[in-house]
Amino acid sequence: MIYKYRVVLDTLDDVIRDIEIRDDSTLEDLHNSISQAFGFDGTEMSSFYKSDEDWNQGEEYLLFDMSDGQNDIKMMNETTLESVFSRENTKMIYVYDFFSLWTFYVELADIEEPMDGQDYPNLMFAQGQLPDSPPDKQFEAEELEEEEEEKNDDIEFENLDDFDFDENWN
Repeated sequence: MIYKYRVVLDTLDDVIRDIEIRDDSTLEDLHNSISQAFGFDGTEMSSFYKSDEDWNQGEEYLLFDMSDGQNDIKMMNETTLESVFSRENTKMIYVYDFFSLWTFYVELADIEEPMDGQDYPNLMFAQGQLPDSPPDKQFEAEELEEEEEEKNDDIEFENLDDFDFDENWN
């Protein structure tokens, strides 16, 4: 089967790519298709994240294993599209380049039979230009509850000038 995706850059302007790809392709194949469709070279750290209907970020699928075998991680090249996407699970978040945080919403729009003579993956539609730099991300910490703030107000520090850095360094 052929999966048809709409990939939308998280920005104020409409920057969209529609891609069709075989269902037995991997998330790495989809990563390559998306990065090419948006003009990236595809070599930066990237991840897909499972998402619910409200685009809440879930389980991560990595392009590169940086854990030195210490963690049980899921890899893009080991995960087929049909194992993570279905008519019920249609959304994932894709982050390209962790320093720039290019963030995309990837949604499975349709599942169809392959067309004779068509090569896959296939860029079906492109709208908008990629901006020169990624949109700014604003991360805000949750406010502490009043009781937690009161606890922090009771903390008193001794005179820190009495501590010699070299003497107390581990």
